[in-house]
Amino acid sequence: MRENLVTYGFDEIFDPEARERYEHERAMLLRYNDPSMSWEEHHAMLPQLVAECGEGTNAAAPLYIGRGSNIRLGRKVFINSGSALDGGAPITIGDYTLIAPGVQVLTVTHPVDPMARQRCAFQAAPITIGQNVWIGAGVIICAGVTIGDHSVIGAGSIVTRDVPSCVLAAGNPCRVVRQLDPPDMATLYAEREKR
Repeated sequence: MRENLVTYGFDEIFDPEARERYEHERAMLLRYNDPSMSWEEHHAMLPQLVAECGEGTNAAAPLYIGRGSNIRLGRKVFINSGSALDGGAPITIGDYTLIAPGVQVLTVTHPVDPMARQRCAFQAAPITIGQNVWIGAGVIICAGVTIGDHSVIGAGSIVTRDVPSCVLAAGNPCRVVRQLDPPDMATLYAEREKR
């Protein structure tokens, strides 16, 4: 993770331009999370909250986003209610991924050393979630993690290290429980593509 770590100084987070971007994003999220908004209105507004939003991607409110300009969502991704995406560094979520309620995707961290903690506001490292991944309810994904294609992360897990493709992983800390059979790529998305 260290090689991908971005450090933010206190000057950067208190910069007037950064503050303006934060206030704009906050206002957009307040509107997005308004319970009177329809599903169609959420669908139309989501691309305004993130850098990239693939066709057919949806996120249920309430949704919490920080630094949406660093977030890229693939095609036909579904993010359930109460999830948080903190984009201090890039977050990439692959096509057809399903995210259950209350998931936290957190690129931000702080130095463990107390002296270093006073020299910078925070640090961040990218998170990549592959295609066709299922993230169970209440999962926390920590800075610098990559989750491989077609994997499943069990509910309540805390993911602190990379997870390979085609595995079921769970626990605190999250560990591989078992290997999953690789999907038939020729037919995997055939039903979803008809919709």
